[in-house]
Parts: sequence; structure tokens; C-alpha cells
Amino acid sequence: MIEITRVQTGVRIESSLLKVLKALAAYTNLGLGDLLEGICLHAFEGKQPFSPETIEQIGRLRRIYGLSLTAVDSHRLKERPKGRAAPSAGANKKPKMRR
Repeated sequence: MIEITRVQTGVRIESSLLKVLKALAAYTNLGLGDLLEGICLHAFEGKQPFSPETIEQIGRLRRIYGLSLTAVDSHRLKERPKGRAAPSAGANKKPKMRR
């Protein structure tokens, strides 16, 4: 075992990505922090952090939690201004008038 020092941090992350990560942590029986450490350490060495079976599970979790972002999107993300709701599926429809 290697002794390390961990610190508590508050990071902002896209909501559906966080849902997938939390579900993946539960699936792999890891804490969220442990999962993120493993992903980062593998990525820093250019290594694949997941087995083919885990990648399949990630695909299922992405569909369940509506995560459509990809690696291509990572440098194009812009946070929505506070107080502005996410567009819904029917956002472009005119509201119906009550009678």
C-alpha cells in the first residue's frame, strides 16, 4: 500500500456526467474519488482505464442518464447562466392558451 494525503474539494461538473460517474463508482464498488483518481492516473499515462465490459456498462449508464456529451465536446462547454432552465423537449412549441 502507498500512503497518500487526500483533500476535500468542491468541483463543478456537468450534471449528467456526474450521475454516470456516481453510478459507475457504485457498479465498480468504488468511491467516486477513488474512481476519478483511477481514471486520471490511467489517462496521465495514456492507458485505457476500463475493460471492454465496463465500457459497455458505461454506454448503458450514458443512455439511462442522458449523457450525450463526448470527448469532442470537452473544449466547447459553456455553463448556462444561473436561473435559466435547460431547454425541454417541447421548448420550441408555443404555450397553449387556457380557455
